[in-house]
Amino acid sequence: MRNSFWGLASNISQALLISLFYVMLARKYSATDFSYFLIAISIYQFLTTISNLGLGQWFTREVANTGNTEKIISKFLKLQLYCGAGFYLFNVLIAFALYDNHEIRLLAALAGINIVFDNLIYVIKCLNIAGAAQHITFKIVVADSILKFLMVLLFCFFPMSIIALSFGLICIRFLTLNLFLKFGLRQRLDTRSLLINKIPIKEVARIVINNWPFLVIGSASVVYWRIGNIIISKMLSLFDVAIYEISFRIFSFFQIVPLILSATLFPHFVSLYNAGNTSQFTACYKKYLHFFLIYGLFIYTFIYSFSGWMVPFLFGQQYAAAPIYTEQMFLTMLLFPTGMLQATVLISMKLEKVDMIINIISLIIVVSSILVGLSFIHSLTVVNISIFISFLIFHICQDYILVKKGILTIRGVMNFYSATVLFIAGYAYLTSKYMAVTLFGIVWALVAVVLTITRWIKTVRSQSAIADTHTL
Repeated sequence: MRNSFWGLASNISQALLISLFYVMLARKYSATDFSYFLIAISIYQFLTTISNLGLGQWFTREVANTGNTEKIISKFLKLQLYCGAGFYLFNVLIAFALYDNHEIRLLAALAGINIVFDNLIYVIKCLNIAGAAQHITFKIVVADSILKFLMVLLFCFFPMSIIALSFGLICIRFLTLNLFLKFGLRQRLDTRSLLINKIPIKEVARIVINNWPFLVIGSASVVYWRIGNIIISKMLSLFDVAIYEISFRIFSFFQIVPLILSATLFPHFVSLYNAGNTSQFTACYKKYLHFFLIYGLFIYTFIYSFSGWMVPFLFGQQYAAAPIYTEQMFLTMLLFPTGMLQATVLISMKLEKVDMIINIISLIIVVSSILVGLSFIHSLTVVNISIFISFLIFHICQDYILVKKGILTIRGVMNFYSATVLFIAGYAYLTSKYMAVTLFGIVWALVAVVLTITRWIKTVRSQSAIADTHTL
């Protein structure tokens, strides 16, 4: 729980400050300059997740299972450095191949430098997760976000070009890397060890080949979202790029809780599965499944009720068209939390190759659906619905595997989808009859009361069962 708290605190703080950062960018720059910046960031984020080869979970396992931690850290750090440099060059090539605009190319070249920095930071973040030291990540991430936000505040008083802003962001990221190296690594790795422990090409190939499913699993999520922005930039307008990014920025803030909790639950699921305790493993999964389901319903109804005034208020009236597309994107939030939990369960059961195949299927579906759909209908609705459909198929594939493994039942799966559809359909109908603010408060107050009573009944029954056992 302590590790989860620091992971959540760091990411929520970062997301909040980064969201404010993007709010101010959207308000201060023209839609064209803002879109250029977003395209460059999309290319960089598209590649930065692939560049770490998805080896975070492999690294966490190795740190936990071996005594020679220093050697593993030094090798992993070198591997990430080499990959970061290689993918930076690839980032520049992609920008020049896809776009003729000089400003987009220059912004992409600047933003891509962060790939190298992010790869090194990735090592230390993974190390902090494995060592239950996410409080270090929390402090540094918050400092990084505050500095970025302060830079935009400075821009309010001293206007600068989008190029100058991008250069300033690189300087801040470099400072963040040094903070991670100083406070997150030096206590666990000697400089001499870093120089001595080499990583031959053969060993790199062996690590990647043995763990390549993690590359697909770890990168699919970011590729899944970032490739949409790149396709939009080629097939729709720059204004659509900005609206899509606004919707995604709000979505990314609310996806933090399931992502961090799933990552933090991973070692617990692994220990239960390795101990052969199937009943406790299944019970733990089902307990958290209910929480993740409720979280998804809560966030979707929140956006459905308040996005109409919230989005224009935050990003400005020039993006008054964004709320409807934000609501469409948040359809995926109904499945996203439980999908992340089930992915964690599959990997805990050493089914990472199965999860990888599911991710590939989902990625193929979303890309093909967007490309085909936009060929006929030039609207962001096509993109958002394609994302939802592909994630629905992703979730159904997970359900199928978990049913085969005896973790879920067909009845449980049907109950999940039925409850979700009925709840959302009922909420949408009531929204047309009553004020959204009042309805949201009443509905979730009733849900809280029902959950509290249900939990109290279970506690009473459990205590009664224990008392009966003692009597016997």
